[in-house]
Amino acid sequence: MSALAIITARGGSKRIPLKNIKEFCGKPIIAYSIEAALESNIFDEVMVSTDSKDIADVAKYYGASVPFMRSSKTSDDFATTADVLQEVITEYEKCGQIFETMCCIYPTAPFVTAKKLQDAYKRLTDSDADLIQPVVAFSFPPQRAFVIREGQLTYRYPECASMRSQDLENWYHDAGQFYFHRVEAFMNKGTLKIMPFELPETEVQDIDNLTDWELAEMKYCLMRN
Repeated sequence: MSALAIITARGGSKRIPLKNIKEFCGKPIIAYSIEAALESNIFDEVMVSTDSKDIADVAKYYGASVPFMRSSKTSDDFATTADVLQEVITEYEKCGQIFETMCCIYPTAPFVTAKKLQDAYKRLTDSDADLIQPVVAFSFPPQRAFVIREGQLTYRYPECASMRSQDLENWYHDAGQFYFHRVEAFMNKGTLKIMPFELPETEVQDIDNLTDWELAEMKYCLMRN
């Protein structure tokens, strides 16, 4: 089954300048995504979609392909990840290259490993799922969340206030690392059958600011050790 890894790395990061090639524990953070994809031996091609020559140069140095630069349409602040993936698949199809599966990997995902990609890929190919979605459980039960109404603190879900934690259903959120798709189902834009790929909280960290960056480095060192 032909597979494509797409690492989405726009150059216009504002909160952390040059975020996608900023040094993380000794090398550009995008290098971790590239190396995990290559080491997994799953993909027929590992490519980076970017609008930045600097990012393209780093990506090529670490072994990724940059067959074309991202268009202006998918490089602004309003373009979605889905827009980028559709553009990449369409460009490859124009060259006669058809892929059955694709994995979108974020460039700031040092917790992605070859083993995780292999396990997620096997879960996709062994099932009838259209998408494998990495998720992590909320560390505190969201059912016990507070809201502020008319200046007073109140439970958002009063019926859950006195329930034991172990009796509350686990809620999950996107781990923000990678997504495995069946290309045909993705391009048809229909309703997708999604299977979860659970990750531990110690191996998940959003990186939106410098404090997040420092936390991610600490978690990464913990994972590696």
